[in-house]
Amino acid sequence: MLFNSLHFVFFFILTTAIYFLLPHRWRWSFLLLISCYFYAVFVPAYILILAFTIVVDYWAGRLIEAHPKQRKPLLLISLIVNIGFLAFFKYFNFLNENLTAFLGIWGEGNPVPDLSIVLPIGLSFHTFQAMSYTIEVYRGHQKAERHFGIYALYVMFYPQLVAGPIERPQNVLHQFYQKVSFDYVRIVAGLRMMLWGLFKKVVIADRLSIYVDTVYNNSTHHSGLTCLVATIFFTFQIYCDFSGYSSIALGAAKVLGIDLMENFRRPYLAASIKDFWARWHISLSTWFRDYLYIPLGGSRVRLPRHIVNLLIVFMVSGLWHGANWTFVIWGALHGLYLTGELLLNRFVFKKNRAATRSRGMQFLHYLITFALVSIAWVFFRADSIGTAFTILENILTLKPGQFFVGFAAGFVYSIALIVFLLVAEFNQEFLTDKWNLLWSPRPALRMLGYALLLLVLLLIGVFNGGQFIYFQF
Repeated sequence: MLFNSLHFVFFFILTTAIYFLLPHRWRWSFLLLISCYFYAVFVPAYILILAFTIVVDYWAGRLIEAHPKQRKPLLLISLIVNIGFLAFFKYFNFLNENLTAFLGIWGEGNPVPDLSIVLPIGLSFHTFQAMSYTIEVYRGHQKAERHFGIYALYVMFYPQLVAGPIERPQNVLHQFYQKVSFDYVRIVAGLRMMLWGLFKKVVIADRLSIYVDTVYNNSTHHSGLTCLVATIFFTFQIYCDFSGYSSIALGAAKVLGIDLMENFRRPYLAASIKDFWARWHISLSTWFRDYLYIPLGGSRVRLPRHIVNLLIVFMVSGLWHGANWTFVIWGALHGLYLTGELLLNRFVFKKNRAATRSRGMQFLHYLITFALVSIAWVFFRADSIGTAFTILENILTLKPGQFFVGFAAGFVYSIALIVFLLVAEFNQEFLTDKWNLLWSPRPALRMLGYALLLLVLLLIGVFNGGQFIYFQF
């Protein structure tokens, strides 16, 4: 079920009303039931995959706690099951195609055909969330959950089931036991987050996608100027699309009395790539930090090994996003960016820190970081490496061409919306929402903010039921 659909509007209203009417003891089962329905709307059969992994991980947690001497093989079984499903559905055809290409070099054929399989929605997200549970039980940071239904709800909770945030058991499990009363202030805060998230998705992201899709789907027919504009537009499109989903998810959970972790913190105001990853998709970046980067040795090793650790983590992160070499290159670029920052900070800026703190240098850092991130997004958005290089070649040659006549009004809207977003985020970052009508202490101003946001949403929102970008992961 899509958050930006009329179906979800009715679903959310009805679900919330019933939730607060039910006695506390029945709420967990109701949430689990409607979460199953929420997921089954996509492809009902795939809920069986979640059910199987939920059973495996539930008992793995129980057995790891009960038999500490056998906890390593029990954890391994759980990880193999989870990664096995992910590898089969997401990477089988990718690996098979690359094997076919490799064998073709030697004049050999591949007897294994590609399979007609469809990737279950959000498989990467709930796989990683399930894995975090067993790993935390294994490490002794989380007691094994005894209540099977509560554990199933931890994996299936509908607001963040499909595209995160990827939660940890310590943050969420105990909240399902807490009795929640109807709280007007909390509910309004949650609805406000949902409204802002819907605005970012429907008004900004989906409007930008019109221009981006037109250029990236026919890159050879466009000039450097249009390719540059489309790349900048995609930089904001993917942010508004994904952070919009996260805002709706956090808001919907907040209405129900569940606090999920912050997933975005104004990433395009980052002054370095390291800072960017402390602000972008925080639940995933911290997941890789805690479960891959640190176990590899993190930064507590010699410099060459530290660099290798960075590259491994970000290439795996790229592959997590999609079964295509474009995603691997996207991840590798960020690994190289961080390597460059590491070397500059250690050997160049170490002796002259004051020079990097001036306002002019800080602004330059913002621009450089934004430019590097945007270049990497070219590979993320392109459907092939060839298309990505065509886009970059066009941008580098930069032979100005005409914009699409039919997109004149939409182009103006897009520029205005990007400026509005940047002003809003600057206000939130540096002025603590001082001029934000939605968070004004005065009720009349808040109502005006809601009305204006709804008006713009209805007037220029793109209501075509467009799927969220991260659903494919």
